[in-house]
Amino acid sequence: MASSSTRVSLLQLNNLSYNLRKISPFSFLRPSPIRRPMNVAASPSTPTHDSSPPLLSTKKADRWKPMCLYFTHGKCTKMDDIKHLEVFSHDCSATLEVNADELKRLRSQDFDYLLVVDLEGKVEILEFPVVLIDARTLEFVDYFHRFVRPSKMSEQRIGEYIEGKYGKLGVDGVWHDTAIPFDEVLGQFEVWMSNHRLWDRMHEGALHRSAFVTCGNWDLKTKVPQQCKTSSMKLPPYFMEWINLKDIYLNFYKRRAPGMMSMMNQLQIPLMGSHHLGIDDSKNIARVLQHMLADGALMQITARRSSGSLESVEFLFKNRIV
Repeated sequence: MASSSTRVSLLQLNNLSYNLRKISPFSFLRPSPIRRPMNVAASPSTPTHDSSPPLLSTKKADRWKPMCLYFTHGKCTKMDDIKHLEVFSHDCSATLEVNADELKRLRSQDFDYLLVVDLEGKVEILEFPVVLIDARTLEFVDYFHRFVRPSKMSEQRIGEYIEGKYGKLGVDGVWHDTAIPFDEVLGQFEVWMSNHRLWDRMHEGALHRSAFVTCGNWDLKTKVPQQCKTSSMKLPPYFMEWINLKDIYLNFYKRRAPGMMSMMNQLQIPLMGSHHLGIDDSKNIARVLQHMLADGALMQITARRSSGSLESVEFLFKNRIV
């Protein structure tokens, strides 16, 4: 690992301490009482779906550690370093285990697998994380995570951009050590999808019995097409439709939740990791997804791009978060 990893490890350790302070110290002594959230946003005459207790056990939350981001890129060289293993997790499923007793309301889904994606980067994409969830069992299957190097920026601008975005999280060094161009990221992502039999180039490039899940429309409606244009690429056909979890949430629970944090707060799911670190946000969104599926929510495509005009997107739900 590069010499900068020592500085990165210290910064991530500080970030770990900061995030652990978000959880009440008393939660480490005894389980929290189970409380069902009140549907305060729904009218009395509107049918609502009661929310089950959080799927993640308190015991599992107590053992939370930040992911080693070299490991998520296949570049960790400290797997035999006891101190490193004590500080950093190398198990992406650590916060995504489910309690089988909470699956009694699970419905049959139209998809076998759901790919949770939460991109980072406003000018160009900086991070491309995907968490794969089995829609039938709610189990974590796998993840794909790559930092993305901008293609139209000077090195000085990239340095400033990354310092502003990831410096405060203590992962800017990891980003510089691992980031690759967007076209290479998508090439590796397609191999990953093929290995899981989610996608086959020979069958018109559409996903096979699986769908992307996003927290909003921005990721796939706006940012991926913009990045493809910047990277002089055609938009891949598997980005033609997606599930906006915020719209599913609104129509299922009959209450508004404009973002990931509000959904987690309403469902009493504690934040794990750093908000606006893509891999952590994707895992947290996946936990919201697992909770909703366990409550009996049906995942449906909420937005579809027109094949005749890729810039034209049809939104399929009348009630949706704008």
